[in-house]
Amino acid sequence: MYKKIINLLFLAVIFLFSSAAAITINRIEPANWWVGMKKTEFQILVYGPNIGNAKVSISYPGVTLTTAAKVENPNYVFLYVNVAKSAKAGNVPVTFSNGTDKFTYNYPLKNRDDKSGAMGFDAADVLYLITPDRFANGRTENDNWDSVSVNRQNPNARHGGDYAGVLTKLDYMKDLGITTVWLNPIQENKMRGGSYHGYAITDFYQSDPRFGSNEEFKALTKATHNKGMKMVMDMVLNHCGSSHWWMKDLPSKNWINNDGVFLQTNHATVSVMDVHASPSEKKTFLNGWFTRGMPDLNQTNPHLATYLIQNSIWWIEYARIDGIRQDTYSYMDFDFLARWNKEVYDEYPDFNIVGETWYNKSTSSAWWQANSILSKKNPHLKTPMDFSLTFAAQKAFDGKSDNGYLGDLFEDIAQDFIYVDPYHILTFLDNHDLGRFNRKEDTDLNRYKQGLAFLLTMRGIPQLYYGTEVLMTGTKEEGDGRLRVDFPGGWPGDKTDQFTKAGRNALQNEAWDYLQKLLQWRKTSEAVTKGKMIHYAPNNGIYVYARIKDNKTVMVILNSAVKEQAVSMNRFTDIIGSFTSAKDIISSKSFPLNSAITIPAKGEYILELSK
Repeated sequence: MYKKIINLLFLAVIFLFSSAAAITINRIEPANWWVGMKKTEFQILVYGPNIGNAKVSISYPGVTLTTAAKVENPNYVFLYVNVAKSAKAGNVPVTFSNGTDKFTYNYPLKNRDDKSGAMGFDAADVLYLITPDRFANGRTENDNWDSVSVNRQNPNARHGGDYAGVLTKLDYMKDLGITTVWLNPIQENKMRGGSYHGYAITDFYQSDPRFGSNEEFKALTKATHNKGMKMVMDMVLNHCGSSHWWMKDLPSKNWINNDGVFLQTNHATVSVMDVHASPSEKKTFLNGWFTRGMPDLNQTNPHLATYLIQNSIWWIEYARIDGIRQDTYSYMDFDFLARWNKEVYDEYPDFNIVGETWYNKSTSSAWWQANSILSKKNPHLKTPMDFSLTFAAQKAFDGKSDNGYLGDLFEDIAQDFIYVDPYHILTFLDNHDLGRFNRKEDTDLNRYKQGLAFLLTMRGIPQLYYGTEVLMTGTKEEGDGRLRVDFPGGWPGDKTDQFTKAGRNALQNEAWDYLQKLLQWRKTSEAVTKGKMIHYAPNNGIYVYARIKDNKTVMVILNSAVKEQAVSMNRFTDIIGSFTSAKDIISSKSFPLNSAITIPAKGEYILELSK
């Protein structure tokens, strides 16, 4: 009996040791890759107990393991795999061995679907920015997850918008005249409180299930393409959410800036290009965190840098999105950003990336544009954001005096010599972080119409914020939740449906119809979407500029005065040339060009010139 007990104990010990040695993989990212990519090497993050101590081998025609990189934490190994041009799609056996224990993971290599998407966008497009949680709820069964429930009475809680809701409104957007849908971040935000805005990502490779699955996002992108529109994905590479899965067991101490210890960023955005900047201030800006809930990622860590770059490429290839808007752009390492841009553009030459270059002065935004002479190194970014023009535009159309603020717009645009390509910058009147352009105190549409006429005929790539067309309002002082309110009619049981003409009041319908006419016309105007710009210094509150492409000319007249004015055409011979008449694209009124044109108080004309 005693001998039997000893034998059982011995077997138990053997079992425990063999179990301890068993190879377990908890996570592999990305879940797949593709054959035929221009860059043949890619990275696989493998996470599991002591997986870094295992030997790794790959046996598959055309696929070789370049490096199995160990890191500080033995629970990680980063595999760098080369896929030859001759390699075929299939399951690649990746074998992990530790003593006598072996485990083989069949890693999927897929064929590329490169027949659609990755189209990029340019000045011919108009982007429509949507906060998905607040736009439309197409499927209520996915509203509540991870003990976080919807509460539409709380402006900072989850409200339930999703991909299914966006899908049902694609025809609405197309009818309005939108060419490109831009969604605030859609990746998983498994954060306490819900993180409805999407900027505290807890899994870079998974869609937030409250919006829908990865497959549903891919289907939404395909449906958008089928409607003749494009899809832009908002990405966040500066930070993650504090509940991200790796925060409980970091690959290395320097995976998170400031060695994982909270340090508040000083938001000194100009320090990265300021030749007089204090080194400590610059370091605090780059390494500091937005909040305790958003740990700052260290893009100088080579494995993390590759991981983040590859994540962007994975989403492009997987969902065939057409563009990326990169959040908190200037807060990241310059060399990393330059490499990220270059690798994305090398793989997808037609693609476009917008960087959130939030500065008061356009010089700082221009510093980030590809091939800028302002920077000693090439930033490789095609499209910075023109916040400087936004801030000027928000007060330019007030019409409180005969002179207004149109001179501020003129002076800002006159500084375009600092941009390598001023026609490829993002322009906007507002967005999810700014007070809405529409104001509660506006009782007419004069400011609305002037602002949109300017935005949609000006140089650059215009972006509209959802709800602008139905006169949504909200100020920064009211809180971010008030800037991102639910679109009435997007939820079952809403009292009004402002997606429909019947659900809008008379002023909203006038605003909607004006914007629709302007957007649909813009699609047909090569002068606006492809033409160069000429402008004249404002005089007596009148600002005149033109867009010119070959023999097509569009002339825009803005009147900031609170009285109508007769504008002599004698000054504008550079624009008019041999043209003899003009037609306003909104009112269809025609004007001879050999006499003055009378423009209404706080009014605008968008004139197509003809002979």
